[in-house]
Amino acid sequence: MRQSFLFTKTRREAPKDETAKNAQLLIRAGFIHKEMAGVYSYLPLGLRVLNKISDIIREEMNAIGGQEIQMSLLQDRELWEKTGRWDDKLVDNWFKTKLKNGSDLGLALTNEEPVTNILREHIQSHKDLPKSVYQINTKFRNEVRAKAGVMRGREFPMKDLYSFNKDEKSHIEFYEKVSTSYERIFERVGISDRTVKTFASGGIFSKFSHEFQTICETGEDVIYTYTDERTGKLGAINKEIFTDDLKKELMVDNFIEKKSVEVGNIFTLGTRFSESLGLRYKDENGESVPVFMGSYGIGPSRLMGTVVEVLSDEKGIVWPESVAPFTIHLLSLDAETKGEADALYEKLVQEGKEVLYDDRDVAAGEKFADADLIGIPTRYVISKKSLSTGGIEVKDRKTGAIKYA
Repeated sequence: MRQSFLFTKTRREAPKDETAKNAQLLIRAGFIHKEMAGVYSYLPLGLRVLNKISDIIREEMNAIGGQEIQMSLLQDRELWEKTGRWDDKLVDNWFKTKLKNGSDLGLALTNEEPVTNILREHIQSHKDLPKSVYQINTKFRNEVRAKAGVMRGREFPMKDLYSFNKDEKSHIEFYEKVSTSYERIFERVGISDRTVKTFASGGIFSKFSHEFQTICETGEDVIYTYTDERTGKLGAINKEIFTDDLKKELMVDNFIEKKSVEVGNIFTLGTRFSESLGLRYKDENGESVPVFMGSYGIGPSRLMGTVVEVLSDEKGIVWPESVAPFTIHLLSLDAETKGEADALYEKLVQEGKEVLYDDRDVAAGEKFADADLIGIPTRYVISKKSLSTGGIEVKDRKTGAIKYA
């Protein structure tokens, strides 16, 4: 894409009403537009990043047998009443609305009830199990605080996966597959070295769960990390359940307090929803048995914000190549060498490379500053100086290393 064609523009100053680094940088670099607190629109550069993250998640969910669906954002009050979760005293961050006939509806907060209701029509026998379905769809949450940019929104995309198994044993096997797939996702988006599987409360879903927490100085969560002497792996406990009994059970005393951002979670739901909504199957003996369920979430926008929080530097965003809006940022600095830059751009596009070409008629300093702010992994510069020095100046955004090609 030619940058002169891009309708978005960078900003030198951070917006005064944003305190989160991810929102400040994403707005300044032209990736998102703030509609109101906790609500953002994704502009061309931002949508490219969001789609790449979503595609990575989709590939990993498909690899473990997940089947993609898309559920309605409008939810039936009756389903939620059957599980006891319609009451605001139990779930206090609903967005609710009414039809013109007076019927109450909820805007999708989570989807355990609707997906269980759908599967009732497709699971009758043990031969129909196991199943796992997922979607990447919009969620609405009436957050009291929405000051963390795209990491905590009132409207945001979420990948929610649901598993349906015959019993707890087969559920646990799938649960571990999801856990491993999450680890691959975090590796692919560039944050695995600071992301840890954390024991946590299950909230409105179950008694306990596992979260994946990315260690981050600006995070809203507090975790206590430790090294498991049996495996040598880093583990953690969320502060919410950090009790003496749990510490004794783990037989660990080298806990370190850290701030973090939750980037994923996995829950064992058991038969809570299947029993309430009548999702049962006939086993090998013809007995009617409730389906054993699990729920697994990752927010693509929260991942996007977390990558910005932990990988940016004083000059701007530093995208990993896997999720960058483009992999090459080509800068043309001189009118005399623009022909060479145009030709290189066409050649790279023909080769299938993702290139943002800064062909704007602005000063070189502005182009360099914008390139650092936008954060594309590799910068190509064509100028009279570069051509006289050795050709194309190639700079790595992360390391700053320069070479000529």
